[in-house]
Amino acid sequence: MKTNQQTINQANHKINWFQKFLMICSGGNIHILRKTPSEWNKFSGIGGIVLFTAVFATLSAGYAMYTVFDNIWTSIGFGILWGLMIFNLDRYIVSSIKKTGTWWNQILMAIPRLILATFLGIIISKPLELKIFEKEVNKQLNTIIQRNKKQLQAEMSGRILQQSGPFETEKKQIAEKTAQYQKAYDSAAVELEKEILGKQSGLTSGKEGYGPNAKRKQELKEQRRLDLENFQKQTASRNEYLDKEISKVYTNLETERKSTETFEDKFNGFAARLQALDELGKNSAIIGLAAAFIMGLFICLEISPVLVKLISHVGPYDHLLEKTENDFKLYAREKIEKGNALTDFRIDDFKDNLKK
Repeated sequence: MKTNQQTINQANHKINWFQKFLMICSGGNIHILRKTPSEWNKFSGIGGIVLFTAVFATLSAGYAMYTVFDNIWTSIGFGILWGLMIFNLDRYIVSSIKKTGTWWNQILMAIPRLILATFLGIIISKPLELKIFEKEVNKQLNTIIQRNKKQLQAEMSGRILQQSGPFETEKKQIAEKTAQYQKAYDSAAVELEKEILGKQSGLTSGKEGYGPNAKRKQELKEQRRLDLENFQKQTASRNEYLDKEISKVYTNLETERKSTETFEDKFNGFAARLQALDELGKNSAIIGLAAAFIMGLFICLEISPVLVKLISHVGPYDHLLEKTENDFKLYAREKIEKGNALTDFRIDDFKDNLKK
């Protein structure tokens, strides 16, 4: 039995550099894997999935950061940092799954890892969905911007009515009162003309010429003219003030509108693009289905190492790993027992010396 074990351990198998790199990516123990050649393909496959997931995560984060910072080098830096973090996290998730124990224990151990992997898959897929549907997203983004501008214009109109309303009302009242004075003057002028021409009416004598009635009507017309001019003089400064206030309201709100519209034109960040993609999915069943498939693809890619580790049979690597861990446990337990026994011996020896 010992000879067989030595033969297995000393088999003339050599791991090439790429296989070794993929095994490191899988989170496997290289020292144990050297003794189990039959496990190399499985761990190389798992490592390849972890590696490509990290590459996609780098591209995804780089694009997402570019929409935020609009700087290629900053985006590359953040993308690489995020990819390394995802790589390390995926590697830990896979390596932490042990094939020892009952099937239900393995399932319970894998569930939180599957949930975490699903969440990571969704995070990675979203920026790549934005890039894939970039043209459609830009078009929908422009629609959102125009819609926001219309809503802004409606809000501005409401605020103009609210702020300038009292001034407009007072100006309207002054105009109505002026119109009344103008109407009274025009009426007096018409009656004077009828009196001079001798046109018969309820307010004229019917005698042609400039007589006593015409003179009185001339005086009434002059009075109406003075009333009109006096009222116009009295309200001129007030009208000027009201015009300035109304103009000020329009000027302030127009300045604010232009400033806000400039801000709206820059409404093309990451969150805005996510909103556009969401609206595209709701408006177009094809785009919604395609986006769902892309997200599903990355979720499957992210959880596949966990599933492969979960559904694979217990192999030599798992037995050797369990043996190695158990050896360390036994060694630690032995050292603890020896330490405790040595301490008890020294205490007993100390007590015996005190009694002497």
